[in-house]
Amino acid sequence: MNPDQFQKNSMFVETPEDGGKNFDDDGRVKRTGTWITASAHIITAVIGSGVLSLAWAIAQMGWVAGPAVLFAFSFITYFTSTLLADCYRSPDPVHGKRNYTYSDVVRSVLGGRKFQLCGLAQYINLVGVTIGYTITASISMVAVKRSNCFHKHGHHDKCYTSNNPFMILFACIQIVLSQIPNFHKLWWLSIVAAVMSFAYSSIGLGLSVAKVAGGGEPVRTTLTGVQVGVDVTGSEKVWRTFQAIGDIAFAYAYSNVLIEIQDTLKSSPPENKVMKRASLIGILTTTLFYVLCGCLGYAAFGNDAPGNFLTGFGFYEPFWLIDFANICIAVHLVGAYQVNN
Repeated sequence: MNPDQFQKNSMFVETPEDGGKNFDDDGRVKRTGTWITASAHIITAVIGSGVLSLAWAIAQMGWVAGPAVLFAFSFITYFTSTLLADCYRSPDPVHGKRNYTYSDVVRSVLGGRKFQLCGLAQYINLVGVTIGYTITASISMVAVKRSNCFHKHGHHDKCYTSNNPFMILFACIQIVLSQIPNFHKLWWLSIVAAVMSFAYSSIGLGLSVAKVAGGGEPVRTTLTGVQVGVDVTGSEKVWRTFQAIGDIAFAYAYSNVLIEIQDTLKSSPPENKVMKRASLIGILTTTLFYVLCGCLGYAAFGNDAPGNFLTGFGFYEPFWLIDFANICIAVHLVGAYQVNN
């Protein structure tokens, strides 16, 4: 039988003649990923620039709706991830033919024009996300330079610095890393990026705790967030609430790369079971950090919480710690860009 015809008509793919020691059932190089590397990929993909705006998002909705929306999106993300994990192989989730990308899953399940429309939407989203990562990484690099300028010349100095050179630098790094042919060879980058995400989230969390414990100028927090007639107008309250919900939804988004992450896993135990475990660990870890960073950030800054509590200079000192946190953001986004790309 022609090998191409065999792959088309069967849920199994021929294994090379070497007995399959170095190859998987689809003839590709044997995958070696585990729930640990998958969890790292997930944390890298999920915890990104979104965590930095959570204090602002909570401030728009208040103590009641803010955490409730966070928990709601964590549950929605986990539930949809378990459904998508079973689509990596089809028609059988354990022994079926592999789908290598999200688009392949859509083609397998829906087919035809729906596949084309979904692929278009996915790639538009990927372009938007990677542009956002480039901008955010450059802002963090600029923040390091500005932080040192503020420390040297005082907080009232403008310390203007252009983002453009740092965008070019970030783009050059991505071009180099994109030459690595196999995504699973970048597992080390995801581990480093996950550590970086924990580092800057922990720094932001620690600074928020220090600000709350240290007292200083009183801040105003409410059950419903920013108040109409005091902080914002009625229309601004509506639009800011929608933007806050969008920020939280964006902070949890990783479905577009879930299948690619699952494709790095070794086939025993079954990939769908390992991916569900990795998704649970990744989303629980992410949610814990999101709740802590969002709620403590809101407690620290109140209804005046900045859009980015590290680069928005909600904090100025200690400047070296702020610099380190922003470097961690930039390094993390280098890895997150590769995971999404």
